[in-house]
Amino acid sequence: MSAGQEIWALELFKRSVLKQQKFAQIKALLGDTTGQRCLDIGADNGVVSLLLRQGGGHWASADLAPEAVESIRSLVGGQVEQIDGGPTPFADHEFDTIVVVDFLEHIPGDAAFVADLARILKPGGRLIVNVPREPRWSLVWPLRHAIGLTDQWHGHLRPGYRTDSLTALLEPHFEVSVARTYCKTFSELLDTALNFGYVIKQRRKGGQTSTAKGTVVTQADWNGGGSGLVKALYPAMRAWVGLDMLLPFFKGYRLIIQARRRRSQ
Repeated sequence: MSAGQEIWALELFKRSVLKQQKFAQIKALLGDTTGQRCLDIGADNGVVSLLLRQGGGHWASADLAPEAVESIRSLVGGQVEQIDGGPTPFADHEFDTIVVVDFLEHIPGDAAFVADLARILKPGGRLIVNVPREPRWSLVWPLRHAIGLTDQWHGHLRPGYRTDSLTALLEPHFEVSVARTYCKTFSELLDTALNFGYVIKQRRKGGQTSTAKGTVVTQADWNGGGSGLVKALYPAMRAWVGLDMLLPFFKGYRLIIQARRRRSQ
């Protein structure tokens, strides 16, 4: 990994309110990972993988789309595997901690994949799962679909999970200890606007508008004119998502859960 590759990713993170919110939720549950063997799955373009490694431990990474795997590998080096939702290439009881970020909704066999996570996680090991929350009632979901940001465009095989459905998926192998939502309506509107802007830009360039993991912003995107606009708009975007505080009784459109692998298995 070159210094330039790391710098662009960290600069993107510093200007991305939504990535900051996601990482803050993960980090709050993760804590210190010094001395642990850890795995992150689905960590977008690699910046989350990079930041997780700063908390200590010996990490491996994996993702679905080859574009995402390449981007992660360019940032962190080391062990980065391409997986497809089937059995993972890791040993039994290899990991102390596994972080799964926006991945389960992209694979057909989520129950089988959860069973494989239990296989590679040590008894008592910790699992953190971040997913979209199923939009059973949403002000923004109809708008997203109206402008083409459908589940299919995002690479989602299901629209997301609710706390009860994700808990039920995990419970054969895990004991859930924390479940909460985050990122409310104003954050979701910003996410919609950013994705739609990315699609328009890619169409004008004749480029790919999405992958099996939705949008994957790479170093080429950042250096190709995206950085200046994002930097200029960052203060306004930060103020905008702050309006979520006006919605204390709303649930967020993101769901994060922490669980422990059952020791009896």
